[in-house]
Amino acid sequence: MKVAIIGGTGYVGSYIIDELISNNISPKVLVRKGSESKLIQPNECEVVLGDVEDEISIENTIKDCDCVIYLIALIREFPSINLTNERYQFKGSDRVAKIAKNQGVKRFILMSALGADPDPSASNYMKSKHLSEQAIKNSGLDWTIIRPSSLFGDPRGGGRPEFCSMLDKLMLNLIPFPKFLPFPAPSFFEGMNPLRAGEYSLSMVHAKDVAKVFVKSILDEEMIGETIELGGERDVTWNEIIKSIGKVTGQKIIMVPAPFFVISTIASIFDRFEWFPAGKEQLNDLVKGSTCNSSEIFKKYEIEPIPFNIENLKYLKN
Repeated sequence: MKVAIIGGTGYVGSYIIDELISNNISPKVLVRKGSESKLIQPNECEVVLGDVEDEISIENTIKDCDCVIYLIALIREFPSINLTNERYQFKGSDRVAKIAKNQGVKRFILMSALGADPDPSASNYMKSKHLSEQAIKNSGLDWTIIRPSSLFGDPRGGGRPEFCSMLDKLMLNLIPFPKFLPFPAPSFFEGMNPLRAGEYSLSMVHAKDVAKVFVKSILDEEMIGETIELGGERDVTWNEIIKSIGKVTGQKIIMVPAPFFVISTIASIFDRFEWFPAGKEQLNDLVKGSTCNSSEIFKKYEIEPIPFNIENLKYLKN
């Protein structure tokens, strides 16, 4: 069996490729020229050099495959240089699905996100995820949509963005700070009640577990036409996430209540600059939380979820 992967050099893609190979499934990966070194197991992959906006490259990638997995999305947009989720998430997935249908490849698995939302007030990321879902649902393919919550797990180099690593680098270590002093980490709160600061939760799920669900669902006819929400074994608050990172990296942390409207206003001014650690929409999505119960799907596939704890965050020491 051969599976085409669009976005295989990314964070989740690298784990899906590992899982495919361990199940004797051949990955055929569309790779932008210059990104070949990002493949974790290049000798086990069939590589097609090209771009998601080049139909010939897509056709060559899908040719002779039994399934297509689409993973491309942008965590943060920069519209001034045309890096948008409308371009890469929505239009990209729609283009690939149409080509798959034309080539007679029926099975299609899309990575969306927990919280995909058509509401005009939603972030561009979540709106694009929703539009992508609708495009796939109307494609005539045997689709499955997988919506993970926030992911964790070793990004394994390659400049892959991983949630906890990014928090460590872009928030806890963005500026030099004396190690003997506790770092004042922001604990965001909305409204006027600082006692609820940092209580919003995420169902942190390991990238390996997400990869297992992707691969197991390929041949599972019960999953055709289904949307799967994926989160870890428990919900984790923002405060626990930050404190856990600090414990692993040896950094003293003190959580400081921070009015969200102040942070959001600052982000709206500076988020067009790449050096600024987070965009306004990213922060808005964060404080909404992202939780679900995935016990049934893990039970169905006999997966014991990797827990979010200090032991499983040791990759942050690298």
